[in-house]
Amino acid sequence: MTPSELPLSFLHRPAAAGTEPSWLLVLMHGVGSNEQDLFALAPQVPPQYHVLSLRGPFALGPGAYAWFTFGVGAGGGRVIDAAQEAASRPLVAQAVLAAAARLGVPAERVVVGGFSQGGIMSLSLLLTRPELLHAAMVMHSRLLPEVLPLVAPAQQLHGRELWVSHGTQDGVIPLASAHHVRDAVAAWPIALTYKEYPGGHELRPAELRDAMGWLQGLTEEG
Repeated sequence: MTPSELPLSFLHRPAAAGTEPSWLLVLMHGVGSNEQDLFALAPQVPPQYHVLSLRGPFALGPGAYAWFTFGVGAGGGRVIDAAQEAASRPLVAQAVLAAAARLGVPAERVVVGGFSQGGIMSLSLLLTRPELLHAAMVMHSRLLPEVLPLVAPAQQLHGRELWVSHGTQDGVIPLASAHHVRDAVAAWPIALTYKEYPGGHELRPAELRDAMGWLQGLTEEG
């Protein structure tokens, strides 16, 4: 794919030859990082997957990007720039749709995933645009209350799958945020895999191993 084919900057690792049918994994980084970050995971991703790592649209500094900015409110909670988040979501949707079409991957073999803010975007896309994908992989993230009024009808979420993992000592996005995701998802017809790992706001080897196993399992269903 060429840069002009998607609305966001990206890096792409093609699926391995001879692994058809191919899948697509779209990855999104955390705040202050860039598309190089999670692209480093590409060698660990099952070979059936095209790996597409996107860059957030809002520049914070050299090599540092975000999907939206945020501040801390009077009560200590995070207050996001809702306009930026609302602008990023359709850009991500357009990128996923265009990449899947360009690579010839149907929506039932598309997975989005991310860490921290990238996981927030992945979860939001699954809940609001489920027709674009089969599953989301959400690591050390949270569910935005701004997205709840936009969640698709339950029948559209049926059959979708979700991975949620979190560090038990995460001091950036507390473990309670993962519990909130887990509890909220119980109200929807989404197949949830939920995991907790010792550690903070970081991806640990066991977490990565299990997440990659989950991705492999998606390709073996049915």
